[in-house]
Amino acid sequence: MKKISWSMIVLLMALWIFGGFSSEVVADSQIKLVLDEKDVTSLGMPIVENDKVLVPIESIAKKLGAKVVLNDKDNTIKIEKNGKLTILKINSHLVLYQNQEKTYDLSDIPTKRINNRVFVSLDLCRNVLGVGVEWDKDNKIVRIDSSKKEDIRPFSDVKILSVETGQTITGKTSLKISLSEDGLNNAKEIKYLLLDPQTAKGFVVARGKDLTATYNWLPDLQEKGERILVAGIYDGNGNFLAGDAILVNLDVVPEVYLTGIEEGKILDDTVSIGTDANFVASYVKYEITNLDTGKKTLSAESDPQGMYKWTPMIKENGNYSFRAIAYDSLDNSYSSETITVKIEVQQKLELGGVSEGQTIDKPVVLSTLRNFDVSETEYVLRDLNTGKEESLKKFGYGNYRWFPEPEYSGPKELLVRVKDTKERTHESEGIKVNVKGEPKILLEGVGPKQVLTKDVQLKITSNVKLDSVDYILIKSNTGQKKIIASKQSPSAICTYTPVQKDAGNWSMKAIGMYDGKKIESEEIPIRVYLGKIYGPKPIIEKDKFMGLASDLAKKSWEKTGMSAALQTAQAILETGWGQSAPVDKYSGKKSLNLFGIKGKGTAGSVTSNTWEVYNGKTFRVDASFRAYNNVGESWADHKDLLLKGDRYELFREVMHNSTEGAWALKRAGYATDPQYALKLMKLIKLYNLQELDKIGI
Repeated sequence: MKKISWSMIVLLMALWIFGGFSSEVVADSQIKLVLDEKDVTSLGMPIVENDKVLVPIESIAKKLGAKVVLNDKDNTIKIEKNGKLTILKINSHLVLYQNQEKTYDLSDIPTKRINNRVFVSLDLCRNVLGVGVEWDKDNKIVRIDSSKKEDIRPFSDVKILSVETGQTITGKTSLKISLSEDGLNNAKEIKYLLLDPQTAKGFVVARGKDLTATYNWLPDLQEKGERILVAGIYDGNGNFLAGDAILVNLDVVPEVYLTGIEEGKILDDTVSIGTDANFVASYVKYEITNLDTGKKTLSAESDPQGMYKWTPMIKENGNYSFRAIAYDSLDNSYSSETITVKIEVQQKLELGGVSEGQTIDKPVVLSTLRNFDVSETEYVLRDLNTGKEESLKKFGYGNYRWFPEPEYSGPKELLVRVKDTKERTHESEGIKVNVKGEPKILLEGVGPKQVLTKDVQLKITSNVKLDSVDYILIKSNTGQKKIIASKQSPSAICTYTPVQKDAGNWSMKAIGMYDGKKIESEEIPIRVYLGKIYGPKPIIEKDKFMGLASDLAKKSWEKTGMSAALQTAQAILETGWGQSAPVDKYSGKKSLNLFGIKGKGTAGSVTSNTWEVYNGKTFRVDASFRAYNNVGESWADHKDLLLKGDRYELFREVMHNSTEGAWALKRAGYATDPQYALKLMKLIKLYNLQELDKIGI
């Protein structure tokens, strides 16, 4: 049996560190390292990775008389030769050349540490040591010639154009690169990173698919001092291809501007205002001051990229000042200059709840849209054929639910007439409608597809005077009828208590009697279920959910570029820390659905509760929610929804930033909760989730 040589052991260890005997990494014992015509392969065996040859820089540098300091604490190696200092970060493309000034670049291959030796590409070796370095592929020899002096060469032709080395960043900044016409064959995305020079870690500040487009960078006010601005180009799998890096200085002077109105203007309608800040604002508020009375009003937290609307009443006419107040991630506030305007709105009175030409065949809720105070409100019906008017309702103020009776059939006009606080009468323009005068009865108390598990209170509304009402169940598959209650008073509430033999699918309707005639409501499909109901079940222990979610988010962040902090916060908010994911209410099957997405998933669906509205009432009904085989599938499906859905295009533009992304989700209609973005940002801040978005290169 042959003995295993020491060089073979080194080879095996190197391959193991690189992840096994992958086809991407090859250590070839036949490759020689030759320095000034002498075989110095014993300094370290060159390695071929993805057709790139790596050499042991530390050993070579020392052999050439360079001073080498390997710092395990900050994972760097410093090489000083002929007065030139180079600092390399292990497992990073980042290179710092330090002579009279600091110059950064991005190497073709990241500096690697293998078996306690530091390896770099041949191009980086040449730049660091300033000597000739060549790869003799035919003879498998790396030749280093110390007599040949070499200047530092850039690793690619990518160059940041819009920002200069050493530039001070004071606010919103444009980002753009130049790239050769040939470009990069596999290039799919550009990312602009802002890195801390000490850690070589930081955040994505802009990104996109168009490599040479101009992107806007809104700096975070917490970023101060020297930073490395990186423009990195990546392939479709997120692998770095080429890029540029420069040193900049962040000294942002916060600036906030109020948009939408101009100084000295007279405004006679709804005021729409917005904010333009030169930094990432977590939220904004608007201060409105009545200069005549001194009264100040401060809005709630608003979307920094949205518009805030204020509709003044006539009594609020006068001189006003407006200002925008933007808040950073630490809740520090920064104000715009005030803009003074005059409000001169004209009296406005409109009828709401119906539209021109509408056919009315069910109840409508009439409302009054006005910008002045009233002492009396009257809803009026006018017959278009006769001109005759009828007062439908007269009271102080409010809405009126009108269910027109059959005698009102035909073309009509509706309007609202009011008296102001000085008893002056005002009238809105009329709205022409067509009243379909058919006797109708509406069953209230249940909604379509509602599942009844306990008592329900039933009642009716009709546009005719009923003598009595029957409530009936109709079996869906057989047509069998069951009378719930007979000859009930039309004004009485009927209580239906399901029993076990009622279990199954039914339709429910009401039948009214008037003047010896019968009138029936719509049949409302319902289901009676009195078995066990399963509620939400935990996906994982609550104290372990953060680890689960952040791990999935981090992997997704690396693949998609979507903020891991935002993903984690969404999962926490949507599932209550993993304790409230949907389960099948009838079988108890877990959905493993972390984001409450409806439909069919990789493991089918589960039936859970959702809300629907019928006849103006809200009902809990069954809905299908996607089920998955594991939480990873749920996570991927949610990201697929955000990455491909048309409505989330505006989100994708800023999804690398957790603050801007949270507001973009709100604007895209992901959730109806007006506090949704603020809740996400609160979770991110409270649990320091921003650290999940840190990235290197």
